[in-house]
Amino acid sequence: MDTPIQRIAVPDHRRMATVHQLFGLPWPLYVEPLIFHLADSLAPDYAGGLWTFYTLTDTGEGTGFYMAPEVDTPFHVVCVGNHWEGMLSADALGIVCCLMAYSQLSFSKNSALSSLMAQHYHRLRAYMFDHPEVRAILRATD
Repeated sequence: MDTPIQRIAVPDHRRMATVHQLFGLPWPLYVEPLIFHLADSLAPDYAGGLWTFYTLTDTGEGTGFYMAPEVDTPFHVVCVGNHWEGMLSADALGIVCCLMAYSQLSFSKNSALSSLMAQHYHRLRAYMFDHPEVRAILRATD
């Protein structure tokens, strides 16, 4: 039996060290800004704020990562590219934004960045399948 992937909240004092270890320089240059841009463009009621960082337990493929807004209210999400519209929790919105960012960046001409983003995409996608909102996340990212 496979052990489910678990998320672990990154303590505030470890945030920068964690993203540097997992992403290196691409984090502040490409990854984080794209995640914030996607949240802004997908969720009309998103207005910025603090996000919680999560690592995902290593299942032999490496440590995964995602981040989610620190709010308790759900977001109305409109995905123009695939015409999906619905409500997502902040956690699910974070997963959607991270999956979309990793996917977009996996098509980079920089082979190291492309490979790194593809790895993070697949690690997060594996975690997503046990998420309570998996159907909505799949619809939003399809």
